Amino acid sequence: MKNSIRPQVCSYKLHALAAPERLRILCFLREGARNVTEIAELLGTTLVNASHHISVLRQAGLIRGKKSGRYVYYSLPPGLLQRDERTDTVEYFDLGCCRLEVPSD
Repeated sequence: MKNSIRPQVCSYKLHALAAPERLRILCFLREGARNVTEIAELLGTTLVNASHHISVLRQAGLIRGKKSGRYVYYSLPPGLLQRDERTDTVEYFDLGCCRLEVPSD
């Protein structure tokens, strides 16, 4: 029997989301691309700590970075943030194996 969930990929993504700071980063990036300084300010932490969380999310494919001048701006990859078609009010992160609903702000 073929397993379409791909447990290794799924568990890797879920592990990357296990830290509350990383969930906050994903929710913050719903508003648009941000640099590491803005993310560190949101978290109330150092640049080094924010960079670590960004690195984990990037390695899991949950965010992407684009260099612009001296800065790298991080954003959600296309297709990660979805809107429920039935209600059109519920947003969720589509992880491929499951979805994580995001409360509206």
